[in-house]
Amino acid sequence: MEANRRACPPAPGQRMRRAVRKWTEAAFQRLADGYVAARPLAAPPPDRLAEARIVSHRGEHDNRSVFENTLAAFDRADRAGVWGLELDLRWTADLQPVVFHDPDLGRLAGVSHRLADLRLAEARSVFSQLTTLAEVVARYGGRRHLMIEVKAEPYRRFHMQTAILAAILAPLRPVDDYHLLGLDPRMFAYLGFAPRQALLPIAWADVKTTSRLALARGYGGVCGHFILLGDRTMKRHQRRGQQVGCGMVNCAKGLYREIHRGVDWIFSDRAAALAAVCRGGHHGLADGEAVD
Repeated sequence: MEANRRACPPAPGQRMRRAVRKWTEAAFQRLADGYVAARPLAAPPPDRLAEARIVSHRGEHDNRSVFENTLAAFDRADRAGVWGLELDLRWTADLQPVVFHDPDLGRLAGVSHRLADLRLAEARSVFSQLTTLAEVVARYGGRRHLMIEVKAEPYRRFHMQTAILAAILAPLRPVDDYHLLGLDPRMFAYLGFAPRQALLPIAWADVKTTSRLALARGYGGVCGHFILLGDRTMKRHQRRGQQVGCGMVNCAKGLYREIHRGVDWIFSDRAAALAAVCRGGHHGLADGEAVD
């Protein structure tokens, strides 16, 4: 790995774009957490806390000792008793669906190789913790709800790729055991094996457009940031029998707010701590504490 780092570092422009994006997202999250923390908000009753569906975003990770989207991160979330696991789906050159967020290995492994250009064995020679979707399904399927975000990328052999995904997910029940998410709903065209109720578009700033799309196409609901996805939009979906997921909820008051609002799924980078809040145990999380 060290040799690969020296031979093929991420381009300076690529590093800068990632740094700016990370800073912007972190600043927005701090503002959102600060807004929630400043509001007077009582804890929900114990029965409402116990019913909360907490989803661990890429597992419990710090990207130093435990990396996101790996079995180690998901094991931590599993032991913490979270309701669900959120994971990202990409493909290797030999058509292995793997659990990885970025199109390349730069951020986690320090090299700019694109996953789509590497066979699974080659990718693992650079980043040994790389996890396949099949491994996640075998380990947690049916015990933890899987929220699988399908990343936007070319499906050049889409018939085969669709068949591979269908076979891996066949032991699970759509909607009951898993949902398929996407920032780009066009990717849902490759997921014909799953009913529309198992598909969840993710809204960012375009909440109104994404909400209308989910309602018009009869998807299972919609996901978005808890600050941007308002009460009126949420209730509109729930009246139509759809569900709503909100993230990133990373403090106790944020958890209280979403439970009071009636959000169906609560996504978090600190899901283990929020799960402890729901159990009434020690969590080491202040009411308004934001994620690092």
